[in-house]
Amino acid sequence: MQINKTLLLALLLLVFTKNQAQQKKLLNLKEAVEMAVTNSDAASLAKTKVETSKLELDVTKNNRYPSVKASAQYLRLSSANVDSNLQSNSSSSSQPAAPLKVDWLALGQINASMPIFNGFKLKNSIKESESLYKSETFSAKHTKEQIGMQVVNLFSSLYKAQQMTALIEDNLKSAEQRVKDFTDMEENGLIARNDLLKAQLQQSNIQLSLDNAKKNTAVANFKLITLLKLPENTEVEIDIEAVKRDMLNNQGNISLGERNDLKSLELKKAAAESGIKIAKSNYYPSLSLSGGYIAFDLHNVITVTNAMNVGVGLSYDLSNIFKNGKNVKLAQSKAKETAIEVAQMSDQIKEDVFQAQENYKLSQKQSLVYDKAVEQASENYRIVKDKYDNSLSNTNDLLEADYEQLQAKINQALSKADVAQKYYEWQYASGKLITSLNITQN
Repeated sequence: MQINKTLLLALLLLVFTKNQAQQKKLLNLKEAVEMAVTNSDAASLAKTKVETSKLELDVTKNNRYPSVKASAQYLRLSSANVDSNLQSNSSSSSQPAAPLKVDWLALGQINASMPIFNGFKLKNSIKESESLYKSETFSAKHTKEQIGMQVVNLFSSLYKAQQMTALIEDNLKSAEQRVKDFTDMEENGLIARNDLLKAQLQQSNIQLSLDNAKKNTAVANFKLITLLKLPENTEVEIDIEAVKRDMLNNQGNISLGERNDLKSLELKKAAAESGIKIAKSNYYPSLSLSGGYIAFDLHNVITVTNAMNVGVGLSYDLSNIFKNGKNVKLAQSKAKETAIEVAQMSDQIKEDVFQAQENYKLSQKQSLVYDKAVEQASENYRIVKDKYDNSLSNTNDLLEADYEQLQAKINQALSKADVAQKYYEWQYASGKLITSLNITQN
């Protein structure tokens, strides 16, 4: 009785340890993409870049406000010689003035200035920063599209590896049973040893394929949980039925949207055009309004309070007449580069959308062919197996038919994953991957 209790405890401990070592998590594609665009490092970096760009815009806007500076000084003076007209006028001509002891100076002032006109530089600088901020916003949205596509690819890789593992495991069981049957038949002299060796060789090859499929499953699973920031002991189970429902609900809703990366580049072009205006503003003089307050006390000599001033200032860098032309040409060249990049990307997007659409159509056609191939391979194996049982075909025919049946099933499973993958690649090329999954963009 004590032994049974010990055995039961050991089994419970083994089950608990196994559950702790590997935690299974059922995920559909929408959940995985939502987790990735929220938790991944790439998404966090894109969000931070948007925040940085917004702060840069706020800093530029702050230049519209007056600049106010306050300063105060207290200076000790040593052996100062002071000749004051005020002192001479107030002193008696018959009595020489006593020397003044001037040993410190106190000075305080407040100055304010505000630009009135600087060739519209500030206005265009704000426009440039606004364009760059909006550009970064659309770039962050495109980053989410890229992350979503990365999840789709990892989902596809993991599903393919899991399906291959399951199919090969089933085939390995059949191969092991065949080797067992052939061993008994060989011992009874019903088949040649060569036939047994062929069956054993096929079993070994299937085992190698299974080991490779398990390795691919582990790698794809690890990449996915790393992207999703899940614990390392998580084993993802794909909710393939949810993926099929999502595809079915969105069939026929694909249209060319506005790609966020193209929007981002177009806004960079607008920022570059503002850069040209900023460069041209150096041809104009700068006009500013200034005002201030000053108070100081030179010990025993003079005290000034409530000294307020207001005025305007005009400045013009004459060298800009000769030098600024290069700055303008540089800004124009950068704007031209960006315009060319916009044109290139527009053409590339059209090509990507067309190719993705054709790839999706091809995957659907191939899937139908693979479905038919499974039926044909299964029927072929059944016929060959009947012939083999009736000694009308040899071992080579049987093993070949079995391999063809396995390969047809693998191709069928992979083709189903390919259809989904190509569908979402088409959505991505159209700029609507996140939208198609009904994921709200912040």
